[in-house]
Amino acid sequence: MKRTVWMVLGALLPLLTAAADYRPTEKLLYKTAPDNKTGGKVELHLHLFKPDGLQASDKRPAIVFFFGGGWNGGDPKQFYQQADFFAKRGFVCFSAEYRVGSRNKATPFECVKDGKSAIRWVRAHAAELGVDPDRIVASGGSAGGHVAACTGIIQGCEEAGEKLAISSLPNAMILFNPVLDTTEKGYGANKFKPEQQTDLSPCHQVRSGIVPTLLMHGTADKTVPFENADRFARLMKAAGNDCRLIPFEGQDHGFFNGPFFRPKTKDLTPYESCMDASAAFLSEMGFAAERTKSR
Repeated sequence: MKRTVWMVLGALLPLLTAAADYRPTEKLLYKTAPDNKTGGKVELHLHLFKPDGLQASDKRPAIVFFFGGGWNGGDPKQFYQQADFFAKRGFVCFSAEYRVGSRNKATPFECVKDGKSAIRWVRAHAAELGVDPDRIVASGGSAGGHVAACTGIIQGCEEAGEKLAISSLPNAMILFNPVLDTTEKGYGANKFKPEQQTDLSPCHQVRSGIVPTLLMHGTADKTVPFENADRFARLMKAAGNDCRLIPFEGQDHGFFNGPFFRPKTKDLTPYESCMDASAAFLSEMGFAAERTKSR
């Protein structure tokens, strides 16, 4: 009888988790940008998840998440569960809106500009957000992983008129099956003109001095080849950078998603493993989750 009850509860766990009410504390306007679809402007927000007890005088680590969707669609809700996970552990978390093709006729270049603007905005407002400006993490999955990676790798591609004296570089990156090669060997080559093929291709822009990076990728990914992740990790290490690649054996694209965003998820192991690995990586990097007072 007891075993039957536990089996039923185990079967219901993904549904209960998916039904959990993950809501941002508030939405903060970080940018007003040109909308190529309407010819007007679009307001972009950061969906903020505050940790309990947060005060402006704190200097807590922050994570900015970028959703996937092939630079064409997607929803910040994709990372609500991850943001909630880390907010409960003391991090100030944001799930960012950014321009995409279907809504704004945006190209990957606008996507990356928005990603850099988001990191810059958090750093510029760190004192009022209770954030340590030297412990800001860029994270994301798929095309959002590409946006996150580009904030830490691609030089230039900044929004005109912003205060470039405030850095848009994150202090660490956590990437879930990100697009790392935008040529025919990877994903998204058709989104770029021939002469632009490697302009936003992280594999082609690796250099020394890139921030510590955790990379998680499914070995059976049919959208973004695992070879891209393996090659990127090798290039990063050859350049003297700290890059840890965790292969997820047999996993396809999007394995990292939680059941809140993908309610039909039955196996929570990949999501939980991603969260555990991310937390361990951040702890090792000195991104302590506990509340820290202003130094």
